[in-house]
Amino acid sequence: MTVMEQRGAYRPAPPPAWQPRTDPAPLLPDAEPYRVLGTEAATKADPELLLRLYAQLVRGRRYNTQATALTKQGRLAVYPSSTGQEACEIAAALVLQDRDWLFPSYRDTLAVVARGVDPVEALTLLRGDWHTGYDPYAHRVAPLSTPLATQLPHAVGLAHAARLKGDDVVALAMVGDGGTSEGDFHEALNFAAVWRAPVVFLVQNNGFAISVPLAKQTAAPSLAHKAVGYGMPGRLVDGNDAAALHEVLADAVRHAREGGGPTLVEAVTYRMDAHTNADDATRYRTDADVAAWRDHDPVLLLERELTGRGLLDEDAVTAAREDAETMAAELRDRMNRDAETDPMDLFAHVYAEPTPQLREQRALLRAELAAEREGGDR
Repeated sequence: MTVMEQRGAYRPAPPPAWQPRTDPAPLLPDAEPYRVLGTEAATKADPELLLRLYAQLVRGRRYNTQATALTKQGRLAVYPSSTGQEACEIAAALVLQDRDWLFPSYRDTLAVVARGVDPVEALTLLRGDWHTGYDPYAHRVAPLSTPLATQLPHAVGLAHAARLKGDDVVALAMVGDGGTSEGDFHEALNFAAVWRAPVVFLVQNNGFAISVPLAKQTAAPSLAHKAVGYGMPGRLVDGNDAAALHEVLADAVRHAREGGGPTLVEAVTYRMDAHTNADDATRYRTDADVAAWRDHDPVLLLERELTGRGLLDEDAVTAAREDAETMAAELRDRMNRDAETDPMDLFAHVYAEPTPQLREQRALLRAELAAEREGGDR
């Protein structure tokens, strides 16, 4: 006799018939990454927008190469290059209004600069000089997030709070494929969907979480499919197609602003450089793998489209590259200057009201610095 067969055993009533809360069909992403460049849809794209995207991509590529060079010169402690992912970075910045917020990860320095943050200030954290390096409120850009996916719940919280206050604000949160394996990713998407928060989640799937390939992280058909489980639309887009990215992200931002709730966008792209300057990418991928993606380079794709349609000539290409070189020269010059830092800044902007421990540590450091000055004056 089983427990359930005993007299007086608890026998729950049958549950009510299960009904889906959401029709999953409209939430499912396309079977293939959405593309614009090289298709009929490209002829309908705004030429001015395409030229603006191109100029920003050229600047972005040069910014990446210059920042990488600065690590070799000892002027940067570390730099996670986004070479090959520039279309994701630029499109994310350009689809936002001034009142919106961008929540970047550590690899999204280029998106931060495209949003309007000073190029040197955007590198200050990676240089190890001073806190975030820039004022998050000045351009509505959250600090670069090195811990994986922790910026995602922050984006949801800000967007939900803005909605409660009646502010017309959208948050766009960027994360890599590795970040989708973190608990913060699940929590952020779940809360965003339940609250219908005006958030756009952009996953840059560049194939590897450092050295871990995507196949060892998930068995899902795509990362965009994960959206269905939370009750939000999933979009799958070619992450090297700047025009497609801008269209998909702009639609998602508009959807969020109009009260439609969050969207998860997976951009399929590729990290051309190593994870950081401290990584040896040859240990987990071959030169042939990288070469195959170079034919699908985001700068090259857009340049081919524009020249093929007669919207870009040699003079315009040269002008874009010269503008990028001017930017790189200024960045190089300013980064080659030794930073003037104040040790007491270690205790600034940590808490709104310093804790007793911070006050004690600040007093100790101030006393040590005073003693050093007195010793030097003798």
